[in-house]
Amino acid sequence: MTEQPNTTVGVNFNAASDETNQEPDLAVSTGVEPSVDIQIEKIAERQRQITAKIQIPQPIEKIWTVLTDYEALVDFIPNLAKSRRLEHPDGGIRLEQVGSQRLLNFNFCARVVLDLEEYFPKEINFRMIEGDFKGFSGSWRLEPCPCGDAMGTNLCYTIQVWPKLTMPVTIIENRLSKDLQLNLLAVYQRVQQLSH
Repeated sequence: MTEQPNTTVGVNFNAASDETNQEPDLAVSTGVEPSVDIQIEKIAERQRQITAKIQIPQPIEKIWTVLTDYEALVDFIPNLAKSRRLEHPDGGIRLEQVGSQRLLNFNFCARVVLDLEEYFPKEINFRMIEGDFKGFSGSWRLEPCPCGDAMGTNLCYTIQVWPKLTMPVTIIENRLSKDLQLNLLAVYQRVQQLSH
């Protein structure tokens, strides 16, 4: 996304802007926000793996339904400007996603075309086949967990990103870490809204 999914997030230095204000974070507060655990691993000099985890007090099936409604992701994932299915030559799942945001004096925009593989109810894998990175891939993993008196879901979103040389890797790393946190909170909020 992944989101996701930034599966959904990427950055490209497209156009400078005269505006100097930063865009506020788009996460909507629901009163009690769950925590999102973020881990960053340096795979190589310019490659990073970023993992975000959250616990959602809803069954896996509900989260799966939200994650796989690919064209509806733009309705609730912050900074996701486009998410649409494309025809896949082998009948699989192919998505075009565009992330867009303001950061300091720049408009950041990135486009990726992803091939996805669904393994219900445990995992959704994705990899970039075309886009604004040297490499971009990852997965959504879902596993049941006790959550009070009911069963909840541990949701884990992992991306491996390899920016092009024109993209400063520390800026990408910081931006993606923040975006993954916002994306998981957005999924949490969406699942909770649809469950009420």
